[in-house]
Amino acid sequence: MSPVTAKRRRRIRKLLAEGSITSQAELVVLLQGEGFPVTQATVSRDLDALGAVKTRNADGSVEYTTAASPQELSEAEIRLRRAVNDFVDEIVVSGNLVVVRTPPGAAHLVAGAIDAAQVDGVLGTVAGDDTLLVVAAAGSGEEVAANIEEMGVRR
Repeated sequence: MSPVTAKRRRRIRKLLAEGSITSQAELVVLLQGEGFPVTQATVSRDLDALGAVKTRNADGSVEYTTAASPQELSEAEIRLRRAVNDFVDEIVVSGNLVVVRTPPGAAHLVAGAIDAAQVDGVLGTVAGDDTLLVVAAAGSGEEVAANIEEMGVRR
């Protein structure tokens, strides 16, 4: 997954969590307004990849939500999910190294959440101000990055 796709999908997750998105067209307008050049087809693929589904609320209205419920997650996973959704700007892999970029001052929060969640394949983390390095077991950098990204997909 490209860094642009990952960033766009993180933003979609946030938009779904923040408010009632009732249509793909509405989501296209919101994303384009934030500088993401998307089409309805792109949004459709993103929603599918995120596991988003249309659900009916108690009042009968329909909105997009993600399928995973917080009750299915441990406290550490919930903390990691929040950290990824709130602070991760980019995830890049180079071999068994995963570089995670965050806003200034947030790298240690994400590193602590990764350590606490005991993400499979992670040997350790090193955090700076706005960048954190995740050291993965040999040959598992892509898998570790996908696992961290997947935690952000859950809502």
